[in-house]
Amino acid sequence: MSTPIIYGIPNCDTIKKTFTWFKANKIDFIFHNYKTDGIAIAKLKAWCKYADWQLLLNKKSSTWRNTDPATQSSITTQAAAIKLMQLHTSLIKRPVIECNNGILIGYNEADLEKQFLKK
Repeated sequence: MSTPIIYGIPNCDTIKKTFTWFKANKIDFIFHNYKTDGIAIAKLKAWCKYADWQLLLNKKSSTWRNTDPATQSSITTQAAAIKLMQLHTSLIKRPVIECNNGILIGYNEADLEKQFLKK
């Protein structure tokens, strides 16, 4: 198994919970910080091959709520969502975990156990 990559921002409570889970289960990981490293459009497109763009776009975030209504209503396609997520990485649901040629979106302990502990 290749080393999983956790994508997010370090001050996010969900990311902190994810780090705690990985450390408690003694699973090494790489962290990709959106705030310092950004995210490539190619990476977002690749993720959309595994999951619908609507799962990646975090419409519950304060960043989304603070986005003007005209912009919100214009996000009706994968291309539009990717462009906005690349510009405002806080709009990407956290965490996104790349593992074994796939991704997990959001913190779900059962999914983590199934993927990494084979329960």
